[in-house]
Amino acid sequence: MDTLGADGLPWLASAQQRLRSAANGGRLPHSLLVLSAPGLGAEQLAFWVTGLALCEAQPNDVRPCGACPSCQLLRADSHPDLHVVRIEEDAQQIKVDQVRELIESLALKSYRGGFKVGIIEGAEALNVNGANAFLKTLEEPTADTVLIMIARPNHRLPATIASRCLRIQLRAPSKSVALGWLAANSPGNKNWDAALALSGGAPLMAVDMQAAGLDGLHDDMQKSMVQLAGGSIDVTLLAESWSRSNPGLRLLWLENWITQRVHAAVSEPYSTQSAEPVRLPAALLKAKIRALFELLDASRDIRRFTSTGMNLQLALEALLIGGRAALAP
Repeated sequence: MDTLGADGLPWLASAQQRLRSAANGGRLPHSLLVLSAPGLGAEQLAFWVTGLALCEAQPNDVRPCGACPSCQLLRADSHPDLHVVRIEEDAQQIKVDQVRELIESLALKSYRGGFKVGIIEGAEALNVNGANAFLKTLEEPTADTVLIMIARPNHRLPATIASRCLRIQLRAPSKSVALGWLAANSPGNKNWDAALALSGGAPLMAVDMQAAGLDGLHDDMQKSMVQLAGGSIDVTLLAESWSRSNPGLRLLWLENWITQRVHAAVSEPYSTQSAEPVRLPAALLKAKIRALFELLDASRDIRRFTSTGMNLQLALEALLIGGRAALAP
């Protein structure tokens, strides 16, 4: 990832303009909360703001310049005045020790005589002690310090933290803007409709999905759903297959497929994704939809913890057993 590459993402332009105007007026916020779904470039925006604060070029309008010593250090991921905190591998929360280490680093003098920047990615994963420790820093920030938090729009950050930050909420671009950007940056792929639908319109996630083989996975998942509904496949073997091949993407596909099926059951004669007829008897409609919602919740829970030490094989088996019951005619 180009740490200063936000300029190449047109849907970030309004947020950049807002923050540049604040910086040019000497009002760069000391605490910023970027709310974004995955795949919209929240990390790129955070690093762009970091460049805005740490760039040594003059005048301010050219920052971040990409060429000064600070910008070069940022691009090399070795700037001594930037400190990044994110969930550690196999962890479910950002630990209080990580936050304390960040606070201690920001309390030191700037190595290059300018700003210091702290970034917390996935800030909704702060545990209670970590959030309390970080709150003190927000209440009494050190001089020339910028704190940037990235969180999902449905974050669980305490109001005492969120209320002390300037909020920037990123939204998916229009389909025409997304398709234009994808055509320019990934010209080898012609059809982006499925990837954009599955990613919620997030272009960067759509690129990742195509790179992971979404087209082949889509066909495989469609076949699996037919077999699961008909009870003609061994859930143990299917769970093993899913666990070894893009489990997170498969679960996301399943969530989208269930959602489309629920919409089709209550309002439309066909699913926009599968184009399969949905004819549920009125007496079974409520029970069937309830089962689909339970399956949806279970899928989301598993996807949330796929990167942890959970037994994914057993979790998928339980999910598919429930899915077989929910999808049976």
